[in-house]
This record gives sequence, C-alpha cells and structure tokens, in this order.
Amino acid sequence: MPRYLSLIRIDEQNAPAEGPSPELIQRMGELIEEMTKAGVMLDNAGLTPTEQGTRVHYEGGRISLIDGPFTETKEVVGGYAVIQAKDKAEAIEWTKRFLKVHEPHWTVTCEVREVMEG
Repeated sequence: MPRYLSLIRIDEQNAPAEGPSPELIQRMGELIEEMTKAGVMLDNAGLTPTEQGTRVHYEGGRISLIDGPFTETKEVVGGYAVIQAKDKAEAIEWTKRFLKVHEPHWTVTCEVREVMEG
C-alpha cells in the first residue's frame, strides 16, 4: 500500500498562544489511536515553533544558516503524519477527519503527498 505524507501547516502568528486545548489534544489522541489500530498511521508528530528552528540554505556552492523565527513566513509546517492508505482518496479522508477535530478558531491546512518508493 502506498504511503502519504500529510504536512500540517498552521499560521503560527495567529495560532492560539496557549496551544491546543486539552479537549483538542484528547480528540487528536482518540483519532490517532483509531488510525493506528486501523493500520493507517505510521508516524506523526508536532514540531517546535519556528523561533527554535534553523534554516540551512544551499546556493552557489555555499551553505548559510538562518535562525528562527522566520517572520517572512506566514504559514509554517507545524507537524506531520505518515499515513498508509489504499489510495490518495483514502489518505485525504483521514486528513479531513484530522482537520475536523480542531476548534473553529484554528486555521490549519494539510498538504497530502504520496511518498515516492525506491
């Protein structure tokens, strides 16, 4: 079965300062448990804020480092999930269920892409 990477993008500047509510964390945990039992969820995690990150850039044979926060970036990858599904449509359905556990004040976008094998 193919694997899909769901990149979870958030608007870091407009995300709730306190982070996810306990209820959201519980709903996410329940969905992740369901997906794991179904054999769909292979791996998932949230990421630290961009202020704790470093960009490593390569151009013209040189490497440069840029420490966060990355103020020029509105939408950042806040987490990921690796999903094993029969096809892209199924991976998208699971991703939609993940988005629906969020409260209305969250703005979240997931980019679903198949992992190239080989």
